[in-house]
Amino acid sequence: MLNDRQMSEIKEHLEKAQNPLFYYDNDADGLCSFLLLRRFLNRGKGVAIRSYPDLNKEYVRKARELNADYVFILDKPVVSGEFISEITNMGIPMVWIDHHDMENGIKRRDNIYIYNTAEDNGYEPVSYISYKLTRKKEDLWIALMGCISDHYLPDFADDFAKEYPELWNRNVKKPFDAYFKTEIGKIALALNFGLMDSTTNIVKLQNYLINCKGPGEVLEERRENKAFREKCDEIKKKYDSLVEKAKENIEKRMIFFEYGGDLSISSEIANELYYDYSEKYIIVAFKKGVVCNLSLRGKNVKTILEKVLKSLENATGGGHSDAVGARIRLADLGKFKELISGEIEK
Repeated sequence: MLNDRQMSEIKEHLEKAQNPLFYYDNDADGLCSFLLLRRFLNRGKGVAIRSYPDLNKEYVRKARELNADYVFILDKPVVSGEFISEITNMGIPMVWIDHHDMENGIKRRDNIYIYNTAEDNGYEPVSYISYKLTRKKEDLWIALMGCISDHYLPDFADDFAKEYPELWNRNVKKPFDAYFKTEIGKIALALNFGLMDSTTNIVKLQNYLINCKGPGEVLEERRENKAFREKCDEIKKKYDSLVEKAKENIEKRMIFFEYGGDLSISSEIANELYYDYSEKYIIVAFKKGVVCNLSLRGKNVKTILEKVLKSLENATGGGHSDAVGARIRLADLGKFKELISGEIEK
């Protein structure tokens, strides 16, 4: 966890920011982190980062368009050097809050402030940090969604259970018990699906959530969230179908599932498979064009992935100890499967 000094510094940055721009990772933890800080400040704009693997220089345009006086990066461990240089040249302070191991060598310097719970091996998600900063009890539900979607059961879960017993389950012992077996978990999953919509509809979703008074309003039938609800229903049907197909690929020590199409939800599929088959290694590959995006789950899978990627050209990847993502050439998918099967069997 960040120490008191670090938390105080972040709060000072937030208070100084009169027109902040929040870049957040394109998942529920990132979105909930933005919502917590935005609802606390009552000012600022949010931008979901859809580039992979880094926050690239194309996003600098938003800071110029909106005349931002502060940039906050939430839950995005890789940021391009070009993005950093251009923001720095514009004289805009950059506050980077994360919980992943940062491997790109970015160092603290004037106008760049990095706060990372991974540095003391805490790894608390950014939505957890944001809630501890803002401490708005009316936003407890937002913080809880961000945490459980990132496989973290926060110390305020009991408070949520008392406040919203109808959305909880007394048998929750692990983060994904909450994510896959409770009503609040269903809403958190819906947020991940909503972030797969068009940029226009994501902005509408942000604006709607900023004004929600409680979790019951998120999926309530309202004109303002119609596009969001329709997108969630559409993706949920495809998601359920893909999860069932993936279960046809169960092997002794792993599930290796590959699919194509226009819907990149390998991370969500991998999470549910890992919840159901926690004793196995899960590899879900989404094929599009000449590249393949991979989501991997399993004990110490990050170490295994690092070994495999050394044998592949133009391959990238990283994440947490038991949950990682990677991108490889589609032509290398067969070789990747062979290599990772070998590592798993060792």
